[in-house]
Amino acid sequence: MPIASPSRSLMPCRRGFGQLAMGGLAACFAGGRVARAEGNTAVRFALDRRFDALAAPFLTAQDKGYFGAEGLDVVIEPGNGARAMLQRLASGTQDAGFGDINALIRFRDENPSSDLTAVMIVHDRPGFALIGRKSRGITTAPTSLEGRKLGTASIDASFAQWPLFKSLNKIDDSKTRIETIGVPVREPMLASGEIDALFAFGSSTAVSLRARGVPGDDIVLMEMAEHGLLLYGSAVIVSGKLIASKPDAVRGLVRAVMRGIRDAAVNPGAGAQLVLRRNESAQLEVERDKLAAVIERNVLTPYVRAHGLGGIDSERWGQALGQLASAGAFRDKVRAGDAFTDAYLPPASERMF
Repeated sequence: MPIASPSRSLMPCRRGFGQLAMGGLAACFAGGRVARAEGNTAVRFALDRRFDALAAPFLTAQDKGYFGAEGLDVVIEPGNGARAMLQRLASGTQDAGFGDINALIRFRDENPSSDLTAVMIVHDRPGFALIGRKSRGITTAPTSLEGRKLGTASIDASFAQWPLFKSLNKIDDSKTRIETIGVPVREPMLASGEIDALFAFGSSTAVSLRARGVPGDDIVLMEMAEHGLLLYGSAVIVSGKLIASKPDAVRGLVRAVMRGIRDAAVNPGAGAQLVLRRNESAQLEVERDKLAAVIERNVLTPYVRAHGLGGIDSERWGQALGQLASAGAFRDKVRAGDAFTDAYLPPASERMF
């Protein structure tokens, strides 16, 4: 499918990577401006990434006034990896954020005084994956990575799970060559054949590669969840200070994000347009298809459709902690395992899709 750059007519207000506040910070909306409500709780929200399809549910909650309806003034800021996002929350620079829950588990274990907590699982199925090309000798068998050149960004969450993935699948990594490369050049390098596979968020990156002209039947998506990983993916994470001082704000934040996800699932094209307002390099059809793929593959899993969005299965959670411990022992496994709480989720009946 050819990918065309979106026209200005699709973008009544296109913005850069600056701060985007709900309400009176001059945010642009499809239907006009919304005035900042006096007395609302200010929440500084940090992403672990730039503004892209994965951020669309949060942008939807912002631009459609769902945060405001919960009495919140939310500023959403882009980021550069889960670790940096967690440090911003821990320092008090931000109040809440979105990122890899496994990074949070490790962060809590390494920082005993940290009170950061995940309050909502967004990616029930993690996006951790390697994506390769059949023409470069990659198959769905993990051992096909042996003898190949793999590219990764230093901040990539998928690469963080490489020790566990290679152990589970008996990969001899002495036979692989891993090259650290920048995020902007990962996909072009795979498309041009400079690397054989890359670590990335699987479902969305596969869409991007097709947009770059890589034939769909040449793309091999090796999702780690298909090869033994039981881990959860990204979550809404909040500071202990926000929980202690504004517990109702945390509940409202979760409800608003839930509404944003529901809208993004129904109309990914509308969610993609909100990305374009903030990211001038984004392309409408690419972001739309990425969002639809992530919603289908990573968010609305069979478990979520049966039990509701946002929570965890206690048995799987325990198994996931065991897998993480096998890749690197915890200082305090109990504390690490307390990284999630369901205390701020709506009733299950309100979380069904």
